Amino acid sequence: MIVEQLIFIVISFTIFVYMFFNMIRNNDTTYVAVLILEFIGIAFNFAEVLFKVKLNMVFVILKYVLSILLPMIIIMLEKRNITLFEMIYIQKAKIYLKLGDNKKAKQALIELIEKNSKSYKAHRMLAEIYELEGGMRKAIDEYVQAIDLNKKDYDSYYKVAELLTNLNKKQEASEMLFNLLNKKPEMYKATDLLGEILLEQERYKEAVNLYQDALRYNPVSYEINYNLGIAYTMLNDFQNAKICYEKASEINTLLYNAKYSLAEIALIYKDLEEAEKRFLEAIEEEELSADGYYELAKIHLIRGDRDTAIKYINTAIDSNAKKIVEKVKREPIFITIMAKISIPFNLQEPEQEEMSKLLEKEEKAKEHLEEMSEITRHLSYHDIKMLRKNDSGRGMIKEKEEMEWEQDWQRERQE
Repeated sequence: MIVEQLIFIVISFTIFVYMFFNMIRNNDTTYVAVLILEFIGIAFNFAEVLFKVKLNMVFVILKYVLSILLPMIIIMLEKRNITLFEMIYIQKAKIYLKLGDNKKAKQALIELIEKNSKSYKAHRMLAEIYELEGGMRKAIDEYVQAIDLNKKDYDSYYKVAELLTNLNKKQEASEMLFNLLNKKPEMYKATDLLGEILLEQERYKEAVNLYQDALRYNPVSYEINYNLGIAYTMLNDFQNAKICYEKASEINTLLYNAKYSLAEIALIYKDLEEAEKRFLEAIEEEELSADGYYELAKIHLIRGDRDTAIKYINTAIDSNAKKIVEKVKREPIFITIMAKISIPFNLQEPEQEEMSKLLEKEEKAKEHLEEMSEITRHLSYHDIKMLRKNDSGRGMIKEKEEMEWEQDWQRERQE
């Protein structure tokens, strides 16, 4: 019993002295409360010795908790660079946030940073509050401070890039994301955001490299395969685009945009059977139905099936009259059945035009494929074979267009 008390006194007094000098060294009055609690625990022990009474179990546990356990926990946390002051203010900020008082939460965190500018948690929490309130520049500053204190805080790297993107500083955002992916290449959301930036800026070769690297970590991601297909499409590498779209539509059978793209690629290579099959799948999506029926009508006219073509083109007009009628008027192939096409009398612009559900990158790829399929419709099967061998196809198609323009010009001169 006496030995136990002596050991307790030595340990508890040593901890008390250590905490006291810690308070002096850090000039932190928050240690006063801990010292008072320690003193209470030591006082229980002195009372037991002086009055020669045996404390009941509750008081014995309490003296060990107050004098040894509690301060030891604080010391261990400090070894991990978590000070008592930081713990108290972080908890205060969390409580204020739960109560919905962002102003007081920010005030607590700012006070903590003034006391300890190297508090990673304070900078990170403050950044999150600023972001929540829409203060993007302030949020970026705090996330950068957090990154400086914790180089492995990859989420803050991403947050900075995301906020820079929202501020339309996409060049800086892309540089940040490239650096992040060099350190953490498997981070999908970083790949996704960077890919969107590259596609928007028409940096398609970089996008291809990015998505190919990402497939090593996410081979069954339909988004990566689909976006890679879009990048290949814009580079006129239709063979690789086809492989990517097929993989994406296998992973996600409801990805009708990929099926529409496959149909257009099939048209480019004059594979009418494959094109028809894919368009029939794509028209399940309301956004694609009008264009899908329009393309099906063209396929059946090429085959000489006028009745089916009439049915499909009228269905396309029923789906989106203004859009399809404009396309029909520009397309010579419909001249032979124009009398059978039900064109509405009133095609005025609606008061509020419906927003397209397709993303900008999807619209670009769709329009590009439609344009390319229209160009290649006038090519011979021999030219198409050459196109299959040519990865990009752009040079050959451009040359073909120039030849046709030259022939038209010569004809006009003769006339």
